[in-house]
Amino acid sequence: MFEMTIEWLSAHYIEVLGAILGIIYIFFSIRQNILTWPTGLLTSLLYVFVFFQSKFYADMGLNVYYVGISLYGWYYWLRGGKRNSKAELPIQKAGLKKIFYLIPITIIIYGVILFVLLNYTDSPIPYMDSMTTALSIVATWMLARKIIEHWIIWIFVDLFSTGLYIYKGLWPTTILFLVYTVMAIIGFIQWRKKLARND
Repeated sequence: MFEMTIEWLSAHYIEVLGAILGIIYIFFSIRQNILTWPTGLLTSLLYVFVFFQSKFYADMGLNVYYVGISLYGWYYWLRGGKRNSKAELPIQKAGLKKIFYLIPITIIIYGVILFVLLNYTDSPIPYMDSMTTALSIVATWMLARKIIEHWIIWIFVDLFSTGLYIYKGLWPTTILFLVYTVMAIIGFIQWRKKLARND
């Protein structure tokens, strides 16, 4: 049993390391710690490789996007959204105006990703892969802006993705996304408390 475990870990060490870093990333995110972004950057680089091997091309592309958004979020949280600002970026609500333009943007992203997956890849689950990817792109941008509703999107995406990863037999990633779901619920509660204190 021990030998089988070591053998499995040696074959899946990149995925396991990515899963561990992913949990640390969410922990930092809940705490609004700037280390959210460098940790997310490393996690994303590892998962580009994991998802390429599993033929989850939209998720692979999503992690390429995460690399870029990690750099953006890192800068935005440090600067508070304003050049030379020393103040911490505050948590904010999306508001109707943002929701009004985020919904069609999400639909457009979904359509583009679905078109690519259907026509240029051998993805086994293009519709579901496209949906979770589009929602994740928007949710991560919302995190970079500290918009509280991003947690609600993550709760849905993480639960749904858990099923997809069970389907593909990505067990460390399945465990990661179950943990992500619980942590997203905790994150939403914690951010809502802080937002209430600041109002």
